[in-house]
Parts: sequence; C-alpha cells; structure tokens
Amino acid sequence: MNLTKTLNTTKYLAIKELSDENKTYSISALCEFAGIARSAYYKWLGHVNSDNDNLNERIADTITKIHDEHPDMGYRRIRDTLAHDYKIAVNDKRVLRICRKKKIQSYIKHRYNCCTKPASDPAYVAENILNREFKSDMM
Repeated sequence: MNLTKTLNTTKYLAIKELSDENKTYSISALCEFAGIARSAYYKWLGHVNSDNDNLNERIADTITKIHDEHPDMGYRRIRDTLAHDYKIAVNDKRVLRICRKKKIQSYIKHRYNCCTKPASDPAYVAENILNREFKSDMM
C-alpha cells in the first residue's frame, strides 16, 4: 500500500501495466480513456519519493511491527511506543493516518464482569450458605 497522497494511483498503474504489456496502445489514448491528463501520468511516472515519504514508510514499517507484537494497541499507545522505545517523535494524527492507510486497528478487549450480564468465568463465587431457606420476622 502506497502512503502518498496521489488520487488516481490505480488508474496510473493500470495505464502503466497496459502500456508495458502491449506496445501498440498509445499513452495518450489510455489517458483519455481513463479521464486523466497525459502530463499528470508522466508526472506520476517520474515522481521521486521525498524525505517525508521515506520517513512515512519507515514509520509504517515500525507501526506494523509493533502491531504484530501487540495487536491490542491503538494508535495512541503505538505513538507512545514509537516515542519511548524507538525514539521516533511523531504526532498522533500522523500515526492515525498511517494506521488508516495500512488498515491497522486494535483488537478490543471486552470485560465480561459488568452489572447487566453475568460473567462467564467469574474470579470468585461465594458459597451458598442459606440455600434460600430463611424467613423474616418483620412484615
């Protein structure tokens, strides 16, 4: 998955694959069919990644590594881990954007001991001493 902000990446890739497979297709005809400008295609083709793009790729690799080790971490805890363990100072929004592009989500841990439904595996069960055999003197 590419982290750049290019809108028509799929169209550009399709034009590149079609022109590589069959040399009889002209680039201008393929661009016209896809509805994009020929100059935009050539600009995309000659694009060199900037330092910021390379940094985003490095951060994305580190984020996927952290997520594989700890799938219950959300983007906030991932950002804390990046800052503490890997010494990478990034903003929460940048980590969130990269996580959304890479489709990285935390797994939610549910607590089963709430008041509306009983726990499936309670930690402590009190002994039933009364066995519901009691009478009250008060009315």
